[in-house]
Amino acid sequence: MSRNLTVHLDDETVHKAKVLAAHRATSLSRLVASQIERLVDEDDVYQRAQQTALGQLERGFRLGSGSPPDRESLHER
Repeated sequence: MSRNLTVHLDDETVHKAKVLAAHRATSLSRLVASQIERLVDEDDVYQRAQQTALGQLERGFRLGSGSPPDRESLHER
């Protein structure tokens, strides 16, 4: 389902946006819609990445064998 959205912009911005849309062979409405969709998609990707990172932090990271080696084993010859 799609819905209409009302946006208020100054005349100069509207004029420049119409020119930009024409250069991209699209309508002003489609130009605005695609930019909003891009922003929403980027935010979705960010939110998923954030949840993944937070989950990894909660689980922790295994950084070694559990206990540090003792001095003697480090200096064996």
